[in-house]
Amino acid sequence: MIVLGIESSCDETAAALVVNGSRILSSEVASQIAVHHRYGGVVPELASRKHMEAIVPVVKAAFKTSGVRYGEIGGIAVTQGPGLTGSLLVGFSFVKSFAFALNLPMVGVNHLEGHINSLFLGTNPPPFPFVALLASGGHTSIYHVRSYTEITQMGQTRDDAAGEAFDKVAKMLGLGYPGGVVIDRLARTGDPGRIVFPRTFLDKSTFDFSFSGLKTAVKRHVQKTGNKYEDQIPDIVAGFQESVVDVLSYKVIRAAKEMRCDHLALVGGVAANSRLRERVEQDAALQGLQVHIPSLDLCGDNAAMIAAAGYHYLIDGNQSDMTEDVYSRLPRF
Repeated sequence: MIVLGIESSCDETAAALVVNGSRILSSEVASQIAVHHRYGGVVPELASRKHMEAIVPVVKAAFKTSGVRYGEIGGIAVTQGPGLTGSLLVGFSFVKSFAFALNLPMVGVNHLEGHINSLFLGTNPPPFPFVALLASGGHTSIYHVRSYTEITQMGQTRDDAAGEAFDKVAKMLGLGYPGGVVIDRLARTGDPGRIVFPRTFLDKSTFDFSFSGLKTAVKRHVQKTGNKYEDQIPDIVAGFQESVVDVLSYKVIRAAKEMRCDHLALVGGVAANSRLRERVEQDAALQGLQVHIPSLDLCGDNAAMIAAAGYHYLIDGNQSDMTEDVYSRLPRF
């Protein structure tokens, strides 16, 4: 089955065509980074308008690149939530119309479930069951994954997610948006041991996260240092990043050991962070665990992962109807 996937939850408009949830025929992404860069973060109203401009050209590009005709697809998967309501509505409304016009089944997909299914679009997918650390935008969670659609949340962020902390610290230091990319690059030139920030493990026996206090610790250091902080930026971001990575690596490895899983995975935008990838692989090797991480182009928001997740619902006969709506907040799944 060829599935058309549509993603518009935040600031990327994406369309992809995927065969049987595992082989990408085309994947097109229209990014809005240039639009939101000057504001240091995503402006919801601007994001919605840009999605409206991009959705039709992106879908056309996906079909053109793949060589697939409209009549050859067997269903459509679209991000239903969580995300920015206005942005989600653009993609969801488009798919309702497209599915109605072609008399095709459609299914709304949880955006985070899509990130987990991105693992099955690569060459080294994990066997079930496994544990996944999902760090993307406003979400940092750990899941126990038993099948493509059987996913249980083990823990989640209580306040700022890791991605939010990266963006807010970058904005605080005047580094621009998106913060994760800039901090990852700058941290390579800094010394993570020169400025040490607290590790917010919370209760080490649980799998919840909290990065709000870490963000505040960076702010206090900047205020205490005054204008001299500009000379310390590489060391500040290196110390900040190391604090985040310490917590993420510890918790996902502990989760894998508790669930007796030999395989763990990193997914989501923060999984593109070079230090996180390096550290988790090192720590996991010491515990005899295997790590699975999507390619960099599949870590960020994309429609291929939505098509992959949607495929498994569609083949089981699960689909959405025209009365359904988007949701901005995360339901437990």
